[in-house]
Amino acid sequence: MASLFDWIAAARPKTLGAAIAPVAVGCALAEKISGKLDWTLALCTLGSCGALQIATNFFNDALDSIKGADTQARIGPRRITAAGRANAGTVKIAAWLMLLVATLLAVPLFEARGWPILLIGLPSLYFCFGYTGGPVPLAYRGLGELFVILFFGLVAVTGTAFVQTGEWYEAAVIAGFQIGCLSTVLIAINNLRDVDEDRQTGKKTLAVRLGVGFARAEIVLLIVAAHAAGFYWFTQGWERAFTLPLVTLPIGLFVAWRVLVEPPSRGHNRLLALSGMQLLAFAAMMCWGIVKAREVMP
Repeated sequence: MASLFDWIAAARPKTLGAAIAPVAVGCALAEKISGKLDWTLALCTLGSCGALQIATNFFNDALDSIKGADTQARIGPRRITAAGRANAGTVKIAAWLMLLVATLLAVPLFEARGWPILLIGLPSLYFCFGYTGGPVPLAYRGLGELFVILFFGLVAVTGTAFVQTGEWYEAAVIAGFQIGCLSTVLIAINNLRDVDEDRQTGKKTLAVRLGVGFARAEIVLLIVAAHAAGFYWFTQGWERAFTLPLVTLPIGLFVAWRVLVEPPSRGHNRLLALSGMQLLAFAAMMCWGIVKAREVMP
């Protein structure tokens, strides 16, 4: 029987920054632009996004094991289904329960902003399962990175700002792209680390389709793009939103260097943790920079 520690590990805490970061940045933008922040809506947004992330991780755990993509020999963090700590059916039930939690927490968001929340929420709910399940599982078609940058970047940041203000902002799109790039680094490192196992089991990630060289270049490009896009803030007079996140660049450069020189191995688990740290630190610095910006909407 799976222990509490097993379930916490299955939720993959190192990846939960991908749910926290976009909500924090979206709320900071909304508060700066509108001058107010609804904490009830903010907490419901954070809780719903976190539940979606955990549901995705649970589905991934169960479905990868069913499809044979995870084995006892995996070099990544242990999966409770593949390790025999819980059966796939139980893990899938846990995933559906997390989707229910995400839906319930989204009810206040729908009451506040109406049908656009459905347009955001329904695809998000489906792709938590469709990432590894359904007729076209994104992770098995090399579309995992696109899913993350879209839903845990652009949609999450712009959607969070919309929930707070009822408006869509260009600045939220740029911030969403930046956060999305760093969130995608997490899955790109996962795919690079598991490239040999995925190739053997038929999981056609981008690393499998295009090779280790591409996967390494992709990670470096994502890190660089996240910081380079921040020049937008500089051009809009919000210089600190560009300069403060630069303090996290050394972490990104270290990850990029290790990705380039280290063969795919268990050592990439440490790089995954560092990338999660950079994502959260980057988001925190961006929030600080936004709060300290001059009183002009970008």
